[in-house]
Amino acid sequence: MGKKKFSGLEISLIVLFCLVVIVACILVGLLATGQSGLQGNSYFSPDCPAVSFTERIDCIPDRGATKSLCTLRGCCWSPQNDTSIPWCFFSKSHGYKVEGGVKQTNTGIAAKLTRLPSPSLFGNDITTVQLTGEYQTTNRFRFKITDPNKKRFEVPHENVKAFDGPAASNLNYKVNIIQNPFGITVVRTSSSKTLFDTSIGPLQYADQYLQLSIKLPSSNIYGIGEHVHTQYRHDVNWRTWPIFTRDAFPNGGTHNLYGAHTFFLCLEDNSGASFGVFLMNSNAMEFALQPAPAATYRTTGGILDFYVFLGDTPEQVVQEYVKLVGMPAMPSYWSLGFQLSRWNYTSLDELKVVVQRNRAIGIPYEIQYTDIDYMEEKKDFTYDREKFKDLPNFAVDLHNHGQKYIIILDPAIATSRLLNNTPYPSYDRGMNKKVWVNASDGITELIGEVWPGLTVFPDYTNPECTNWWIEECKLFYDQVKYDGIWIDMNEISSFIRGSTDGCDPNNLNYPPFTPSILDGLMYSKTLCMDSVQSWGKHYDVHSLYGYSMTLSTDKAIQAVFPGKRSLTISRSTFAGSGKYTGHWLGDNAATWNDLRWAIPGMLEFNLFGIPYIGADICGFFDNVTEELCRRWMQVGAFYPFCRNHNAENYAPQDPAVYGADSVLVRSSKNYLNIRYTLLPYLYTLFYKAHTQGDTVLLFDLSSNMKDVSLFSFQGVETVTAYIPDAVWYDYETGGRVVWRKKQAEMYLPADKLGLHLRGGYIFPIQQPANTTLYSRKNPMGLIIALDDNKQAAGDLFWDDGESRGRHIRYTSSAGVCCHTENLPLYGLKTTLVEVSLNNCSLFNFLQVTHVTGLQLELGKSYSLEWNQELNDIERFDCHPSPNPTEQTCKALSCIWKPVSTGNVPSCYYPSDYGYSVSQITYTSSGLSVNLNRNSNYANRAATSTTPINTLRLDVTYHDNNMLQFKIYDYNNKRYEVPVRLNIPSSPTSTYENRLYEVAIQNNPFGIQIRRKSTGTIIWDSQVPGFTFSDMFIQISTRLPSQYIYGFGENEHTTFRQDMNWHTWGMFAKDQPPGYKLNSYGVHPFYMGLENDGNAHGVLLLNSNAMDVTFQPTPALTYRTIGGILDFYMVLGPTPELVVQEYTALIGRPVLPPYWALGFQLCRYGYKNDTEVSDLYEAMKAAQIPYDVQYTDIDYMERQLDFTLSPNFTGLPALVDRMKKEGMRFIIILDPAISGNETNYLAYTRGVQEDVFIKWPNSSEIVWGKVWPDFPNVVVNESLDWDTQVKVSLYRAYAAFPDFFRNTTAQWWQREIREYHTNPNQPEKSVKFDGLWIDMNEPASFVHGSVEGCRNTDLNNPPYMPSLESRSLGLNHKTLCMESEQILPDGTPVRHYDVHNLYGWSHVKPTYDALQSTTNERGIVVTRSTYPSSGKWAGHWLGDNTAAWDQLYKSIIGIIQIYPFLIFQTGADICGFFNDTEYYMCVRWMQLGAFYPFSRNHNTIGTRKQDPVSFDEQFENISRDVLNTRYTLLPYLYTLMYEAHVHGSTVVRPVLHEFVEDKETWDVYKQFMWGPALLISPVLENATSVLAYIPNARWYDYYTEEQIAFKGQFHNLSAPLEHINLHIRGGYIIPWQDPANNTFYSRQNSMGLTVALDDNGSAQGQLYWDDGNSIGKETTYGIFPHHNLKDQTKLLTLHFQSTEMTPF
Repeated sequence: MGKKKFSGLEISLIVLFCLVVIVACILVGLLATGQSGLQGNSYFSPDCPAVSFTERIDCIPDRGATKSLCTLRGCCWSPQNDTSIPWCFFSKSHGYKVEGGVKQTNTGIAAKLTRLPSPSLFGNDITTVQLTGEYQTTNRFRFKITDPNKKRFEVPHENVKAFDGPAASNLNYKVNIIQNPFGITVVRTSSSKTLFDTSIGPLQYADQYLQLSIKLPSSNIYGIGEHVHTQYRHDVNWRTWPIFTRDAFPNGGTHNLYGAHTFFLCLEDNSGASFGVFLMNSNAMEFALQPAPAATYRTTGGILDFYVFLGDTPEQVVQEYVKLVGMPAMPSYWSLGFQLSRWNYTSLDELKVVVQRNRAIGIPYEIQYTDIDYMEEKKDFTYDREKFKDLPNFAVDLHNHGQKYIIILDPAIATSRLLNNTPYPSYDRGMNKKVWVNASDGITELIGEVWPGLTVFPDYTNPECTNWWIEECKLFYDQVKYDGIWIDMNEISSFIRGSTDGCDPNNLNYPPFTPSILDGLMYSKTLCMDSVQSWGKHYDVHSLYGYSMTLSTDKAIQAVFPGKRSLTISRSTFAGSGKYTGHWLGDNAATWNDLRWAIPGMLEFNLFGIPYIGADICGFFDNVTEELCRRWMQVGAFYPFCRNHNAENYAPQDPAVYGADSVLVRSSKNYLNIRYTLLPYLYTLFYKAHTQGDTVLLFDLSSNMKDVSLFSFQGVETVTAYIPDAVWYDYETGGRVVWRKKQAEMYLPADKLGLHLRGGYIFPIQQPANTTLYSRKNPMGLIIALDDNKQAAGDLFWDDGESRGRHIRYTSSAGVCCHTENLPLYGLKTTLVEVSLNNCSLFNFLQVTHVTGLQLELGKSYSLEWNQELNDIERFDCHPSPNPTEQTCKALSCIWKPVSTGNVPSCYYPSDYGYSVSQITYTSSGLSVNLNRNSNYANRAATSTTPINTLRLDVTYHDNNMLQFKIYDYNNKRYEVPVRLNIPSSPTSTYENRLYEVAIQNNPFGIQIRRKSTGTIIWDSQVPGFTFSDMFIQISTRLPSQYIYGFGENEHTTFRQDMNWHTWGMFAKDQPPGYKLNSYGVHPFYMGLENDGNAHGVLLLNSNAMDVTFQPTPALTYRTIGGILDFYMVLGPTPELVVQEYTALIGRPVLPPYWALGFQLCRYGYKNDTEVSDLYEAMKAAQIPYDVQYTDIDYMERQLDFTLSPNFTGLPALVDRMKKEGMRFIIILDPAISGNETNYLAYTRGVQEDVFIKWPNSSEIVWGKVWPDFPNVVVNESLDWDTQVKVSLYRAYAAFPDFFRNTTAQWWQREIREYHTNPNQPEKSVKFDGLWIDMNEPASFVHGSVEGCRNTDLNNPPYMPSLESRSLGLNHKTLCMESEQILPDGTPVRHYDVHNLYGWSHVKPTYDALQSTTNERGIVVTRSTYPSSGKWAGHWLGDNTAAWDQLYKSIIGIIQIYPFLIFQTGADICGFFNDTEYYMCVRWMQLGAFYPFSRNHNTIGTRKQDPVSFDEQFENISRDVLNTRYTLLPYLYTLMYEAHVHGSTVVRPVLHEFVEDKETWDVYKQFMWGPALLISPVLENATSVLAYIPNARWYDYYTEEQIAFKGQFHNLSAPLEHINLHIRGGYIIPWQDPANNTFYSRQNSMGLTVALDDNGSAQGQLYWDDGNSIGKETTYGIFPHHNLKDQTKLLTLHFQSTEMTPF
């Protein structure tokens, strides 16, 4: 037959028919196999019940959802207005069902699952799969789903072995199988809570797409990696995280990074119960979270192999996980040290500079790295023979300094030859052994490109490759003695996609489902997925590449360092990598975000079982700022893996590059030293991780934290941090922090990191060094931080630090130590009366107790116990009023326990009595704290002493060396002292320069102030008893030593305060000096010496009556009866600087006129002006230097101010005559104005101008009685004093000017001016030069007023301080406390509050009046003083007594008053009361010649005691010693100028110059003028004096010879006419020939005495002016160093004063 020919139409129809048949066949095939592409609802109708939005499981995870695609996949379509919610989601018709039921097996359960008929997502779905469940342990359940008909890839994990059974019993979980559709649930048996429930979505199991969803019991989900998670807890708001190892920057976003970790932990609730889930699968995958909460794993191959771990705590879950995948490696001890690295040091020379400068700053520095720049052309196992030619010796040098050297190796071996065109041996040996990853043919090595250029890639899954790698590492070690290996680029990374030949277009390189990985391309920046390795296709094992390289590298380490642990750090990791390696978080950037993100990253790797983890400190990319690097170094000091590393082309960032004295270096050294101190603790944590699976870094998932590090961010010094529910201690101060179970604001300035120790734990420590080689040889110790129950426990692991498999371990529930030298105990509020260690007693005390000197041996068991009781010296008096009883004590809610020892209080406060902290607010310049009273204690009976419930503390960092802390009632305005201090308008301090740190303590509240340079706590008020009520305020503080100086005005028997339970009252009082008697002034200031010689000062700015108690704790208690607590502290650190800083605060002392430094005479009881004139003539005739004459109240008519007695009518002329001869005259004025006169202008004008103190809310004057007498009476002197005063016979009513009022100052000035220059009777003008103001406490001879007082509570307050008049009331010999005064701004105040300011308010108006009247400088001498009185006046020590003990007490008084800033101070020479005795007066004249204020003064009715009242010998001695004074007046005047300008002391305690010599701390019978003149007076009836000669060169002032002894006590000869004076070597003293007064002496020749020190040098100063003018230009000279040939005599230089020219 012939062939039929078809027409064109026929042919077209045939083709069309064939096409239809083909399509039909395809559709039939798809229907049969379940492949994607089934047409819509005509074949499949999904079951779409109502599902919560949060529980929808996405059916289109690979692209944007469309309705058509959703229909094609057989899923449910329901679009929403939120695109994060799946619009297309799985129906209940998808998934698998159980076929044939669930079978029990030897290991657990098994079931066959068959696929439900439904469309396929990505094709090749497996119809039948096998479920195998294994009850592996009571807390671990495994189930895997496999293809029973075909072997699929399973991870060949080194640590996870097949489970052969039997199944565990007594399970803590129950497994339920849901049959149709298939699901599996895991339920916690103890709570019946479902933990793991896959029924939320269908199982999907295809060849290249496997999916399982899990509904979870809470949103507290942690883990999964590696990514940048900006917070530790996952965001479940529809977030998807790809998992596929990738060389990518960790710069945020959700992209995949270097490692693959499929483990997550879920915290079920606040009980701490937790569980974990791990999918053993290494294929590319993604992990999706949704708010159900639920998680979905979608992977591209392998099998589904899940493990579920249960724990009662998160820590137990991690332990279960790492027991499966491999316990973390035990690092070598040295690997915990600080490490430095940089990519591209450019040369070994540059690297050596870096190493040297970091050694030079003394920073702990353990390990140095080199990045790929050390290699020849970046080839592994080579080094650059030009730029790094001396690398082998460099490694040796590191070792010689106790340091280690780490090299980098990349898994990319160059195919090119070496620079000298010789073969590259490592490559050639690898080729010979066929160790490379091959292309898809399995034979040809795959070529990529990395740093050296074209490269091949070792297949570490090949055992032969491991052998090759080991050999290469050994061969290179033979050349360069490295200590560890850093493996990088092992994701694996290649700079080209796939290979040099590209990748084939198959379903491995282009799978049907690609997870949301970076670039969306499987082989982007890595190898082709179809390349071949020994373990399988790269598609399956890509994410295992770094893991396999780690296994090979560990074997290499064992071969290079047999029996030793080393250091391996790997960039790419997988589950179980931590068994062999550590990890760093990759190529971060120098940003604040990267600093923050490092914390969740490190916490996650602890979950993954890789606790040796850290981030590149200061950032890898970008130039880092100093601030960021400083902060990063602080927190990085507590990274487990602690390395500073950055990239090429950016600025160096090693610590030393910022400068040896930089804040960064100081801060880094501090925290790295703390790190090294805590390395035994960190090493022990790693041991627990290694043996038990514990985490090293732990987040507060269940308040199970052992330490917390907090730091601040850019430009911020205050951070908000959560403090868990436990006792916490500040590491650096030892103080217990105030916060607990709350957010806390922490002030963390430039060099401060928040570092806290948890109570209940014992921390092993060791003295740090620059490397662990040396630190491990140092003494060890324990820090014991007590919990609420005063208990603590801890562990120590110790071995040689590097051997494998050898250790000695010691644990104890009480304490552990190893050759322990130091054992601080944190949290003791009371004394440790006994500490015993294996029955060996030790004693100590302090809130942080240090037990030292222990010598314990490893391997032996020790228990530490302490008997914590309240030692007597720790009691704080709860009943300071007299005569406590058990009843009155307990009424105060205090403890009654009588003792017979001295003044120890029988009634004392409970340990928690006081206030607690409710809120702290930090700023850069201070902090504010709200305080709440502890309501557990009953209120006191009296309302006025019931504590105020809420208070506020403000702390202000005014200056680097000065701070203020103020406690007040913020709800009610209270009286505050109206004395203006010199504080900055805004704080000027910076944290890096502040000398102090402040910490707030709680339960009870306390303030702790620490000196930063030494760590010494100089104020610690966390002691019981803080009380703040209306009329009783008490606060106590511990002191840093027993050496406290100051407080006044009181008579003291020693310069240093006696700390043995002594109480001193402070209340201005007309009270002659006497032991424990409060006298004229009030100065609540002290200087404290710390045991190392540093000094600080504290002022309480409070003017109410108060007392202070010292106790041997050592501690100090303030009690005041009003106002607020307003403290100012200056930090010195030298005693002299303390005084200078204090004077800067309260005001510098006035500069007296030159003549005021001359000798002065006075007597109460001059009968008339003739007696004064005769005295003057006698002094002239005797040629005794003498500048100033006084008259006491005798010159007045009836003791009325501004009057002239008939017996002194010649006084104006006498004054004029004396002044013409160069003399000066001073009169006395009292602030008591008689009201019983008919024509007394001072009174009548005062009434008109309303200047007198009145009763409150009244126009009535408060009348007292002082010296003024009634007119027209004759006083019967035979009557006793009380009769003269109280019986209204003689003493007039006196009104008291209120000097606070502005009108009073004007009135006072006019009265003074008119007395000086009488406008009506010029002949009565008394041309005085200075004013002496007395009785200004104020004193009154009646108690309160002539009519008594009207307010019992104010005059006899509930608490009466320990005053002289304690039983008599505050109004004793003064005004009623309710008297009203008016401040300059018009505010009325009670005399109760301002009594102690009366003399202070009196001084400035007097000073202003004097200067405006005389137009000269003048002087004011005042009896009553308060801080800052010295700005206007001098002071004398009051009405002393003619007794030998008054001589040395006057020295104490003068050197004690100097810190109060009254520099022109002296005592009444030869005594005021009683008849003086000849020899005593001689010695007193000698001593008094060196008082700054040198005045001989005594009272009426006693013998005269001026120098011409005795005999010629007395005159000669007086003349000689006063000539010496006058000779030295230029030096004294210069010292006064230094005091006025700089606040330096004039009369100076010896300790101020020699504080390093503790012997001087108790020297008070000698003193110095400035730094150069030592005065050693005779203070008893003797002809020698035992004097301490400090450690310097000294010259005898008289003989000019160098003395032959120093640094010791020496008995100096002192015949009656002699006072010992010594000039200190190294100083130049100006002098002037003396004369009868300074008017003439200032015209005499001047000179310099040069006293060389041991170096032949000396220097000095001279200040010179006209000596009298106000504000005239002055001359000040500094004599430079004179370097002269050493000699043993003084050098004296002369010149005329007329030759003086400005310097």
